[in-house]
Amino acid sequence: MKYSAIQRVCLTVVGCFLANAIAIDQSGSLPKLSVTLGIEAHARSSGGRSGGGSFRSSPSRQSSPSRPSSPSYSNPNSGGYQSNPYGYNRGGGTVVPVPVGPGYTTPGYGGTTAYGSSNNFVFTLGLLLVGGAGFALLLAYLAAKAKSGDRSGFGAAIDKELDNNIVTVSKIQVALLAQAREIQTDLTKFSLEVDTDTQAGLYQLMQESVLALLRSPENWSHVLASSQTVKSPEAAEALFNQISVAERSKFSVETLSNVGGKVYRRDFKPDPEEDPASYIVVTLVAGTAHDKPLFDKIQTETALKDSLQKLAAIPPDYLMVFELLWSPQDAQDSLTYEELLTEYTEMAQI
Repeated sequence: MKYSAIQRVCLTVVGCFLANAIAIDQSGSLPKLSVTLGIEAHARSSGGRSGGGSFRSSPSRQSSPSRPSSPSYSNPNSGGYQSNPYGYNRGGGTVVPVPVGPGYTTPGYGGTTAYGSSNNFVFTLGLLLVGGAGFALLLAYLAAKAKSGDRSGFGAAIDKELDNNIVTVSKIQVALLAQAREIQTDLTKFSLEVDTDTQAGLYQLMQESVLALLRSPENWSHVLASSQTVKSPEAAEALFNQISVAERSKFSVETLSNVGGKVYRRDFKPDPEEDPASYIVVTLVAGTAHDKPLFDKIQTETALKDSLQKLAAIPPDYLMVFELLWSPQDAQDSLTYEELLTEYTEMAQI
């Protein structure tokens, strides 16, 4: 087949293009082809990470000391009072009043005591007062136990979510426009100030992170959320670690880390030729004692706001594990639009 001069020139140009775009790897038994599209397929930026907690030793799931099913209250002077509205215990015997007409006699402690209509009324009134006092003491006892962390009895019915092994793992990921640069400073400050090795510090970190996001709704651009319930702490830990590792793998380096109270910082040298920053991505991952997912799929700004507020409002003893991740962490670093599309492919625009 003969080619004209123009056709030969075109074929030569096309051949040179393919030679530069296609790299052949002959290290294996079969050659592998990869095509370069002009941008780095796995461009990454710096990242920050802070959090802590445990699915296995959460304070809210520690076993409570056992207590008798029918609490009693003792008085050393009278022989002891029981929570019995019908009588009182003295010397091991129980006196049960039977209201009858005048002239009825009953054995007393020193002989025989006659009950008239007036005496019977006074005696019954006294027993009612004693019974009412016993009932008030019972309520005070239950309230004190509930306040001290005893979840048995009535407390178990109210806080049953804290006593079973069901755990919910939730993730909220928000992309913000780069003009919300102050959130990088705020998240860095919170991560360095709180003690992530304590329950109070972990809860404070979660609330401060949520508040930092709620203060910049005008900069929200993309969102991704999930909330899944599992039936054991082991399954929750596996799911939580899977989410955490997947997000951390998107960082080129963790320039700041405060996990379990241990702080690490690393230097970062940004690429001077990289495009200006376009986005900041903040990820919240929480393991809680809820028996149901905290929210459904988030696709609107309103749903995101409601879900963030719901996460911040959970009781402190429901929070078992929490982790905050954000990128870029370094103020000099940037996350471009191409990097957002490459690394955070599942996020939806809102």
